Amino acid sequence: MNTVHKSLPQLKESDQPPFPDISSLWQATAEDGPKLSTLNRELQYDVAIIGGGYTGMSTARYLAAKGLSPVILEASRIGWGASGRNGGVVEGKYRVTLSDVANRFGLEASRRMYNLAHEAVDHVEELIDAYSITAANYQQNGTMRCAHHKTALATLVQENEWVRKTFGDTSTRVLDAGEMYHETGSRDFWGGILNSHGGTIHPLNFARGIARGLADCGVDIFEESPVVKIEHHSDGVKLYTLGGVINASQIVIATDAYTNITGATNAVTKTIVPFRSAMIATEPLDLAGVSTPLHDGRSYSETRRMMRWFRKNGNRLMYGGRGAFGKSDSESAFRALEAAMRKQFPQLENVKITHRWSGLVALTLDAVPHLGRLNARTTYAMGYNGLGVAMASNMGKYVAEVVTGGKPSLGMITEAELKSIPFYSFRAPGVRMVAGWYQLLDRLGY
Repeated sequence: MNTVHKSLPQLKESDQPPFPDISSLWQATAEDGPKLSTLNRELQYDVAIIGGGYTGMSTARYLAAKGLSPVILEASRIGWGASGRNGGVVEGKYRVTLSDVANRFGLEASRRMYNLAHEAVDHVEELIDAYSITAANYQQNGTMRCAHHKTALATLVQENEWVRKTFGDTSTRVLDAGEMYHETGSRDFWGGILNSHGGTIHPLNFARGIARGLADCGVDIFEESPVVKIEHHSDGVKLYTLGGVINASQIVIATDAYTNITGATNAVTKTIVPFRSAMIATEPLDLAGVSTPLHDGRSYSETRRMMRWFRKNGNRLMYGGRGAFGKSDSESAFRALEAAMRKQFPQLENVKITHRWSGLVALTLDAVPHLGRLNARTTYAMGYNGLGVAMASNMGKYVAEVVTGGKPSLGMITEAELKSIPFYSFRAPGVRMVAGWYQLLDRLGY
């Protein structure tokens, strides 16, 4: 079919959700993405995927490998959302500890999640090799967890020992305060855990590279095509955009923190809380005549409740963290990040900030991603809690398995129910209240 459907929703162009440009370092340094069109006709596919982020694109890859015809419907542009705004940290971890998963769901569930985390990190390199995404600049230099007080260090070491003894993990090493100072140039940390399995990446080039690879393999991707209405029929589903219609047998919702762009995905909107994370990047440090240690170029994240993280990209320092609220960038959040960076790295006192941006993180009640079915025709995968580069780009193989009738076992990810957020209409003030409490505890050193 290639005619424009005559029963499109009666919407005006002004109903198109706003998608402002993102002034990120990634946008400024990215290669051009593939030339993709906007849906303007009626077409038929086996599976319609809502969301063109890492999960949606990975799902399309594995559905196509199974001989099905997938289509990706991206509301904005590839990499506009979390896939192109994140910090570019590739790591295999969860917000919950694996020992806690074992206590609540059994050792095998914990083991499956441990294996999945390692598999997800390895899968990043697999995608890069498959689609020749050299511009992703993947550096396998490890990730570091930095303990901001003695108790936090003890907790990190305890969990590290449990994972080492239980699963035989040899990819980590404990560092003391002196080693952390040598690593970071900061005396803020009591110690840390270095995980050699992971690294850093240019996330927008990674996303655009996957999209280019899929398009070259014949997978259809439509940008600026938000799904505004879904109809279920006895023989399939219809997905309406402002300009066209997709007929399909199955739907995959892969919208994560941007699920509420339109009302078409309301069925899962109340299961996640979008939380804004902010980032800043400096001018090239060599031009400013200063330097920071961070010689190995890996990423660093703190154990504070309102986590901060930092890494280098080229010769710039990137510094990010939680604490930005609302529907747009927060000037106060940027100022707070800049102040924290200059306090942690006094040598950067006069270095200019050249890029500032923010994006949404999808938080779930139990702090883990979820994959499952809403009904016989709808599969969802979302809730990466800020740790989605590796996990989201790997999840597609399991989404494809669920779509085709399989029942993968992924520990809490598939066994725990994705629950709606209580009192969802009060989420914004609730997030502010909890975040304020966490900020107070961090300042007091708890």
